[in-house]
Amino acid sequence: MDDHDRDGHESLVAEVVQRTGWEIFAWALLEDHYHLVMRTPEANLVGGMKWFQNFWTKRFNAKHERSGSVFGGRYKSVLVQGDGHLSSLIDHVHLNAFRVGLVTTAQLASHPWSSLKDYLLPPSSRRSWVRASEGLRHMGYDGEDCDDRLRYLEHLEHIAVRLGGRVPLPGGGRTLHSTLRRGWYLGADSFRSELIAVREQGGASADSRGRTHGAEMAQRILTAGLSAGGLAYESLENLRKSDWRKRAIGRAIRLRTTVPTEWIASNLRMGVSSRVALMVARDPEPSWGKSWRPAKEFLDRLLEVARQMENSPRPEPLREDEDAEDVYCPHHGAEGRRCECNCSL
Repeated sequence: MDDHDRDGHESLVAEVVQRTGWEIFAWALLEDHYHLVMRTPEANLVGGMKWFQNFWTKRFNAKHERSGSVFGGRYKSVLVQGDGHLSSLIDHVHLNAFRVGLVTTAQLASHPWSSLKDYLLPPSSRRSWVRASEGLRHMGYDGEDCDDRLRYLEHLEHIAVRLGGRVPLPGGGRTLHSTLRRGWYLGADSFRSELIAVREQGGASADSRGRTHGAEMAQRILTAGLSAGGLAYESLENLRKSDWRKRAIGRAIRLRTTVPTEWIASNLRMGVSSRVALMVARDPEPSWGKSWRPAKEFLDRLLEVARQMENSPRPEPLREDEDAEDVYCPHHGAEGRRCECNCSL
C-alpha cells in the first residue's frame, strides 16, 4: 500500500460518512488494518461497512491489477460506553502508529494517517468529517484553545513513554488492547448488563426496523428527481431502461447513499442490476449520447438538492389532521392521496 492508496482510503472514509451520516471521533490507517471510532445515529453500520469495504476492495484491486479479497474477514465491531472508556479508545487509536513502530513519540503529531492531527489543529483547519472538537470536549479539553490541544498531545506522549502506548482502562487493571482483542463491548459491567437486556428485548434486530439512512436518502433523492424531471412513478415502466433521467437519478443515488444497485434497478425500473451498475458508475459523458449535457446539468441539480437534504432536518410524516392534498409518494401514494408507508413524504 502506497501513499496514493492511503489518500484513497481517507477519501473513502469521508465519502461513507456523507452517505451514512456516521459521526467519526477517531480514525487510523496502518499497513494491514484500520480503526474507526464512530457513532451511528441510525441503524446502518452493516450496510455502510459492506459498501465501504466492497468499494475499497474494487478500487485497490483495479489499481494493483489483482483480484480477491483485500480484507482477512469480516470487520470487528465493539460497542463502547460513552464515558471514560470512549476517551481511552480515542487515545488507543491515536497511539496505534506508535505501538506498531511506524512513528516515534516525536513523530506522533505529524503522522498523516490518523485523526490525531485534527485534534491538534485549530477548528478551521480540520477535516470536516472528524468530530475532533466533540472528542476533545468529551475528554475534558477545549478544542478552541491551543494550550489545551497541546496538553492532549502531552497526555498521549506520556502514555507512549511510560506505558509503551498501552492505554489503561478507567479504574486501572487491564489494558484496553487486551480487552478489545477478545471482547464485544467496552465498558463497565453495568453497561454489559444493559446491552444484554436490550438484546433480549429484541434490540438486536434494530437493523431490520425502520429505514436506514441510505434507503431513506435514496427515496428522497428519487422523489426529488421525479419531480425535477416532470415524471410520475408510474411512467418509469414505459421509459427506456437507459433513459438519461433515470441514469442521472440513479447516479445521484449511487453517489449519495449506500443502497445496493438492486435497489436502484428495481425502483427506477432499469432492468438487470449488473447492467444498471455500469449505467450509473460514471457521471454523464459524451458516451451517453446527445443527452449527456442536459443529464449532467440535471445530475448537478439533484446533487445540490441531496446536499441540502443532508443538512436539513428530516421532514415529519403527515398527521391525521393535516391536509394530504398534492402529496405524492413514488412507492405507495398518488397525487391527492395520503401516503401510508411512513416514508416521511
